[in-house]
Amino acid sequence: MDILKQPLITEKISAMNEKGVYGFIVEKTAKKPEIKNAVEKAYGVKVVSVRTMRYAAKHKTRYTKTKIVSGFTNAFKKAIVQVADGEVIDFYGEI
Repeated sequence: MDILKQPLITEKISAMNEKGVYGFIVEKTAKKPEIKNAVEKAYGVKVVSVRTMRYAAKHKTRYTKTKIVSGFTNAFKKAIVQVADGEVIDFYGEI
């Protein structure tokens, strides 16, 4: 099971990248030590701290021509990772 699903690339997180703070979407069951080890292994950096946030599924309703479609968005977990001073994770090098 891969703990790191995808990196977060938003305007707010990109501004924090200069300070060594990066964001990731992770598995809902992932614990902080597991996230730390996965980031260190995947990117070869020293992780100083990990903060996590859980987002619940939201109820959404869409009106179409034939009927009303009702459902939920996906629930997910976000991890904000601080790396050691002088270390950088390059997300854009793969593009």
